[in-house]
Order: sequence, then structure tokens, then C-alpha cells
Amino acid sequence: MTKEQTPTTPETAGPRPRRLTYAAVLTALEGLGLAVGGVWVLVLGLAGDPDDRQQAVTLGVTLIVLALLPLLAARGLFAQRSWSRGPSVITQILALPVAYSLLQADSIAIPAGIAIAAAAIATLVLLINQETTQALGIRGPGNAPDQK
Repeated sequence: MTKEQTPTTPETAGPRPRRLTYAAVLTALEGLGLAVGGVWVLVLGLAGDPDDRQQAVTLGVTLIVLALLPLLAARGLFAQRSWSRGPSVITQILALPVAYSLLQADSIAIPAGIAIAAAAIATLVLLINQETTQALGIRGPGNAPDQK
């Protein structure tokens, strides 16, 4: 690739801030959790005795595919790619209703809901932090360079 295709800005040339690393780790953990959950449901659907085998397999495959979004976002965050913040933020926003529904359950799912909510909120805070934004080379509205 040429320099024009992969430009490096002064903001992204430096070392990765801790907040960005923490956000990448949390995003990767969420992706791994989805992948593990998907494999678990898939194995139970194939080897166990589910009510509806097709539905279990479909859910397992869906969770595995959904795990790709946060895993790719985490990889981009580790590499300080500006595009990676969007998918990670989307993952966190989608995790909040899941956490809320788990918190409404009267079961052992409540601790999982607390963990998911805490991870999603912490990751959102880390992703919108000014240090993280600068490290990713993201400019705010009205700060785009003039193109004349």
C-alpha cells in the first residue's frame, strides 16, 4: 500500500493510550463472550435434546456471526484505526438492552446483566474520552480540514 492509501496522522503515530487499550480489551471480551455463547448454544443444539434443534442451531450460528463485529472493532482499536470506534460504540449500545432484559429476570441471569451493563458503560466512557478520540485521529464536527 502507498502512503496515500494508509495515511498516518501525528495523532495516531504515537503510543496507544491506556484508555484505548482498555476499550479494546473490553470490546474483545464482549466479542469472545458472544462467540463462546454461540458455540455453547450450537453444541447444545446439535448434541443435546433441544425443543427445536433448528432454532438452537440458528441462534448459535447467529451469535457466532455477531461476535465478529466487536472482535473486528477490538482489532481496529488495538491498531488505532479511526473506523473501529463506530462498531465498538454500536456493540455497547446494543449490549445495554440485553443487560436490561437480564436484570429484569428473576434468576441467575441478574449477575450477567450487571456485568454486561458495567462493561458496556465503561467501554462507552472510554471510547468517547478525548484522549481516545485524539489517538484515533477523529475530529469533531466543524474541525474537518478545508478542501479547496
